[in-house]
Amino acid sequence: MHPDKAEGTSVAPARPEETAEKAEETKHEQPLHDPDCVDADAHAERVDGDEPLLPARVHRPSDLMRLLAGLLAVVVLLAIAAFAHATTTGFAQDINKGTEQAPDLLTKFAGFASSIAILLVPVAFAIERLIKRDGLRIADGVLAAVLAHGVTLATDLWVAKAAPQSIQDALTKVSPSDIHALTDPVHGYLAPVIAYMTAVGMSRRPRWRVVLWVVLLLDAFTMLVTGYTTPFSIILTILIGWTVAYGTLYAVGSPNVRPTGQTLLAGLRHVGFHPVSASREEAHEGTTENGDRGRRYFVTLEDGPPLDVTVVDREQQAQGFFYRVWRRLTLRGITQRRSLQSLRQALEQEALLAYAAISAGANAPKLIATSELGPDAVMLVYEHIGGRSLDAIPDEEITDELLRDTWHQVQSLQSRRIAHRRLAGDAILVDRSGTVILTDLRGGEIAAGELVLRMDIAQMVTTLGLRVGAERAVASAVGVLGPDPVADCLPLLQPIALTRSTRATLRKLGRERAQREREAVLEASDRAKQARLESSDAQADADGKKSVRAEKKSEKKSEKAERQAEKRALDEALDEAREEDLLTQIRHQVLRIRPQAPVEPARLERIKPRTLISFIAGAIGAYFLLSQLTHIDFGAIVGEAEWGWVGLAVLFSALSYVAAAMSLLGFVPERVPFMRTVAAQVAGSFVKIVAPAAVGGVALNTRFLQRAGVRPGLAVASVGASQLFGMCSHILLLLTFGYLTGTEKTPSLSPSRTVIAGLLTVAVLVLVVTSIPFLRKFVVTRVRSLFAGVVPRMLDVLQRPRKLLTGIGGMLLLTACFVMCLDASIRAFGDETTSLSLASVAVVFLAGNALGSAAPTPGGVGAVEATLTVGLIAIGLPKEVAAPAVLLYRLLTLWLPVLPGWLFFNHLTRKGAL
Repeated sequence: MHPDKAEGTSVAPARPEETAEKAEETKHEQPLHDPDCVDADAHAERVDGDEPLLPARVHRPSDLMRLLAGLLAVVVLLAIAAFAHATTTGFAQDINKGTEQAPDLLTKFAGFASSIAILLVPVAFAIERLIKRDGLRIADGVLAAVLAHGVTLATDLWVAKAAPQSIQDALTKVSPSDIHALTDPVHGYLAPVIAYMTAVGMSRRPRWRVVLWVVLLLDAFTMLVTGYTTPFSIILTILIGWTVAYGTLYAVGSPNVRPTGQTLLAGLRHVGFHPVSASREEAHEGTTENGDRGRRYFVTLEDGPPLDVTVVDREQQAQGFFYRVWRRLTLRGITQRRSLQSLRQALEQEALLAYAAISAGANAPKLIATSELGPDAVMLVYEHIGGRSLDAIPDEEITDELLRDTWHQVQSLQSRRIAHRRLAGDAILVDRSGTVILTDLRGGEIAAGELVLRMDIAQMVTTLGLRVGAERAVASAVGVLGPDPVADCLPLLQPIALTRSTRATLRKLGRERAQREREAVLEASDRAKQARLESSDAQADADGKKSVRAEKKSEKKSEKAERQAEKRALDEALDEAREEDLLTQIRHQVLRIRPQAPVEPARLERIKPRTLISFIAGAIGAYFLLSQLTHIDFGAIVGEAEWGWVGLAVLFSALSYVAAAMSLLGFVPERVPFMRTVAAQVAGSFVKIVAPAAVGGVALNTRFLQRAGVRPGLAVASVGASQLFGMCSHILLLLTFGYLTGTEKTPSLSPSRTVIAGLLTVAVLVLVVTSIPFLRKFVVTRVRSLFAGVVPRMLDVLQRPRKLLTGIGGMLLLTACFVMCLDASIRAFGDETTSLSLASVAVVFLAGNALGSAAPTPGGVGAVEATLTVGLIAIGLPKEVAAPAVLLYRLLTLWLPVLPGWLFFNHLTRKGAL
């Protein structure tokens, strides 16, 4: 901690003897004056104040973890009650046999004592808290009790009305007072009491905790002996109260118990210092990764040099908890500190690293004292070091000597196998004499492994490269460490091995680099268009006397040559504007020094986000597949279907993927492999199971085109053009086939009340959007951006008749394949008397497909089946034929392609095509 990094309000110094340098050093601090310590010589004015107000409530990750653990325990308990009926019955019988042997006098006394204590204990604790002015905890407890009572009522209702019989048997029994009634599954008064006691924090006070458990055990014992409950009911009651309490605490937040500045001054006096004032260092933007390193203060003393004090409390320690859990799960071979340490462990680790770093010969803050600040915080007292962080130093002041000194500090740590783990710019301090000091050692490791030590070198090279460039950063590292250690860190020179703040900086530079490339390409495109216009004018003057036929032929040749020239100009401009990222520049600099250095990135991730998403998507797809297949009567399908028509339906279903590839490539002027496009369409059959049909296919095709070499903007425009043309053709085909079918056979296909209500809702939404300026501007901007990309892409396609014919033919062939597949499915279960015209089948299919695309369910599950079945019945097909025909059609076009789709999806992902 150093005051030059602090930001805050300017305050007059507490001691007039301070030099001008010290006054300048502390002018940006937030002061906390000690009202009990006044300098007699200076007669300093007594100032009562404290640091800026801390948030009144905080959301603790530990509360969320306990909430999730409670919910999991409830689910496990109900699962045991539902599926292990014999076990639960035997357990309850054993408990009942044991309780029946209890003396009657003891039972009556326990019941009387518990009935009184269960009410008196919460009231007594509330009175104690109110006397100590801790009413917020009582309010939290009351809220938790009310919510627990509501959950209790809901659980009782569910058990009585909808729960399986095995769960009812485990949670209830015949009431001793009324043989026609059952006992309550959850105790309506015990669960709120448990929630109240947990929310107010009674479990953290030893005396009250003992009283709490004695009361709960007495009450549970009495209820079991008298036969008014079951063992599983008692356990469920405790879990509900406990879970609701922590859910309430996480939702509304726990009262903030962080120590204030005045508490810090009192703690310093307790360990022998005589503080005058303390100024808190303000947190900086971009330090979210180190948000758990504690609050920092600059403290002035009566009789000695100032101090740097770090205060670590439970709330700040919990910051970044989920990020650290994710890192532990995803990174392999890297020792990570525990996701949630105790305060004692955090204090001991930081103290150990501070002493170890100094013992290794590195410049680090000197730790001179540690102490607890109550039960929820600790403090570490360091000698004050004034200076600036590397991030705050201008580029021109970062000299080669400063870079070498920085690497010497890293070398000292590496010689004793100490890993820093956070060598970002804000952890490197430069004092007034130019000495480099390494701070923020709290996240480091003692006896670190080789992989972690090399990660420190990779991080340090990147940190310095962001300030002075790759060449100087690598040269300074090689000059101190030698070429071998620097070359060995190349496999770890990847974003996942760097700190979060460094990754954010690299992403920002990447976006700026991409923006410059886009501007260069657009500028080259404008120049090429201008040159083409000038060339066209000149060519028109030269060809004025040519025949019409020769003139058209010349125009086609010139247009083709101009397009090729424009494409070459764009490619050349992109190549000239393309810049290497910093990590690539560092690799090239190292390879110049050590050409044989390993460059293959080390595999640091145990599981990649893409793999995790694929696993989750596969699980969702398997769930939907199995849930649908369980409702299909395969015996009826196998026994009654005509396999010739089934084989024809399979053929049309397979041909639809070829048609889908044609409909996509017809709107992509660039060359894309056809068979790989077909494979991508098969992979789409897996994607649409885990995402709505109108979303999954668009995202997959866009990603596929980008991986195939089409620029992102053009890829989006091509998919948008395909979707726009598909929608228009869908509407035209629906109107055409509807006209051909006629209304005499389909009078019941008129819009239902639900459809009319939906159309009216859409109309009202359109009116609302158009009447509110903000929403109107938002929609117009989005629509304009869509047509800005799609319309030019359509014009490019119109200039290529073969491409346009491929796209249109693919669209028509795709619709025809699905219609013929549905028709073949109908004929597989019907006969000549139940046959339908292709026009009628096409109308039903187009209506069902439109509704399925609009449905939010994956693959339109439910909506498509219902629409197709109702539509076929409405046009005269018997229900006995319509239902299995639709099931067969959906089986061939949705469910059976899931497995090959998953295989193709993973194959294309491994090949880098997705």
